[in-house]
Formats: sequence, C-alpha cells, structure tokens
Amino acid sequence: MIYRELGTTGLKVSQLGFGAMRLPMVSEEKGAPVDDELAIPMIHRAFEAGVNYIDTAVGYCNRDSQRAVGAALKGWRDKIVVSTKNHYYDEDESEWWKNLEDSLRLLDVETIDIYNHHGIRWKTWQEKVEPRVSKWMVKAREQGLIRHICVSFHDDNDALRNIVDTGYASSITLQYNLLDRQLADGIAYAKQKGIGVVVMGPVGGGRLGGASEVLGGALPNVGRVPELALRFVLANPDVSVALSGMSTMRQVEENLATASDPAVLSADDLAVIDELLERLKKMAELYCTGCKYCMPCPEEVAIPKIFERYNRGRVYGLWESARAEYARLGKGWDKGAKADACVECGECEEKCPQDIPIRKQLKEAHEALTDTDQ
Repeated sequence: MIYRELGTTGLKVSQLGFGAMRLPMVSEEKGAPVDDELAIPMIHRAFEAGVNYIDTAVGYCNRDSQRAVGAALKGWRDKIVVSTKNHYYDEDESEWWKNLEDSLRLLDVETIDIYNHHGIRWKTWQEKVEPRVSKWMVKAREQGLIRHICVSFHDDNDALRNIVDTGYASSITLQYNLLDRQLADGIAYAKQKGIGVVVMGPVGGGRLGGASEVLGGALPNVGRVPELALRFVLANPDVSVALSGMSTMRQVEENLATASDPAVLSADDLAVIDELLERLKKMAELYCTGCKYCMPCPEEVAIPKIFERYNRGRVYGLWESARAEYARLGKGWDKGAKADACVECGECEEKCPQDIPIRKQLKEAHEALTDTDQ
C-alpha cells in the first residue's frame, strides 16, 4: 500500500480509504442491517493489505454503518484512522452531542480521529457553523473526544477556498472524479494551505463502476473503467485519500491491486483523458443540460434525471449504471416518474430553451434504459 500525508495533521494515510457507505446489507428491505458476515471480512481484508483509513457517518447503511465499522475495528483500532460525521446544524446543542456520543458508542472508540461537519456549504459555515456549531466541535476536541476537526463538503470552488481560508478544518472530504472535475482548482489550493484532501466518489458513486466501450479503451494499459477512475484520482498529487465505497470482496481486491501499484498515470495519459473528456463534454452539451426549465411536469415525469441517465449511456457508454439508476427511479428518495408516464401534453417542450423534442426523446430514453441488450 502507498501512503500520503493528510495535510498537516501528522497522519500518514493509505491512498485508498474504505468508504463504509455501501456495505453489503442482509436484504433490500427498509431498515435492514449490514450483513456482518460479508462486510467485516471485506474491511479486515483491506486492513490486512494496508488500508488504514475508514470513513462512515450516522445515516449510512440504514444507520447501521458505524456499528459495523466498530465491530470490524476490534483488534485494529490503534492502526486505523477513523472518520465519521455529524450532520446536526440546528440550535439544540444536546442533539449535536448525542450524535457524537452515539458515534463513540457504536464505533466503540474513546476518540474519533477525523470528525466532520457533514455536507457543509459556505452558507452553512456562515450561518450555523462559525457562530454556533464550531464552538461545540472545539469543546469536543478539548475534551479529547475527537482529534481533528474536519468537514465533508458540497459546494463550488469559491466556497471551497473560503472554507480553506478560515483555517478551521484539518481536512476536507469532497467530490472529484473523471466525470466531475470542477473542484480541481480548490483541491490544489487546499493542498497548498496544508489541508488534507479526501476524495469521495472516485468511481462516481458507482456510475463509473461498470463497463464502457467509450471510456474503457481510453488508455491501452488500463482496461476496466473502475480502475481508470481510481487511477485518475490517485494521479492527482493534491489528493491525500481516495475513498471507495466497496460492497463486494471483488471490489476490495481490485481496488487494493490498483492502489498498491506504484505505477501512476503519466502526463501523456492524463492529456489523453482530458482530450477525451472534453470531447465527450461537448457532445453531452448538445443534449439536455439539466437546466430544469421543463419542470415541474404535471405527470411528475423526472425529465432532467431521465435525460442525465440517458446521456450517461449514449455519451459515456456507462449503460450499466444508467439502467440501474433508471430502474430505481420513483423508489425511496429518488423521486419522480419514469418516461413511460408521459402523456405527451407538450408543456415541457414549450419551456425548453434548447428546443429539445422532449416527448420523442423520452420514448427513446425509456427504450434504451430498459433495453438490457444494448
């Protein structure tokens, strides 16, 4: 395993981190727990291979991820950097402390190494963290309950620079991958300022987990898209850790092989990837850009979501993840109806600034996203 410095924390962390958001579950039923018989051996295999960073949160895996991670830490605690998160930003201080106390209990640790404000934005910092919640976080550090104050981040480059400039966080966990490179400048700025950068979703939250004739042939020495995606993130010297949410032992083994390989993508490799992605981006811009002017649909057809998944397939060749997400549309948190709910009223087309023949393309999208032979 290869190790990197986590900013100025003094921690040396494996460049591959175990993201405990997608652990195998005993069933798909609502509220089902983590399958310990599958999950714990996966985590132990990663630890044995040198992974020393694991990340979880209160709500992951039906709120059972922290407990499962705690079970896996038995016998490993002194070798592992443990990261979790607190999503509470309101005014009841006791609720924030309850989250921390629950995390300590479920993880079965005396101290949490990396404790994150969960899903922070610059507005959240200004209105809630800086005037109020940060005081609780500092108090927890003074009491030895946490070691490093950190944040997980969902905002733009300007907000990222602003967060870095506060000097408050020791590391920042954020989104960065082949399909979403918008925070590259902010990542470089954070590294320059001594802030550790932990990348979540290096495989695009699973979108880059399947095959693609388009991306799979980008480099002659990298055949599989998930490997290409992970190598792309690890090729960025400003990144400390790439967190992969692994749900099978096969994924663990494949990621371990990639992260333990000292060979890195060359400047020529990265230039080839950049050229390909820019070309694909321009192609994608010919289709729906996700402006959402077409919404709301009177039949609740999730037009932008459907077209995003359709474009993922027809532009990037990522049909596997596109179809899987389309199949989940309308279930649980993924609100909206599929394309076959369209009654062709035409309201959407009157509002579309790109003059897309939405009704026609919805039919095409539904056919392509439900056609397993394509």
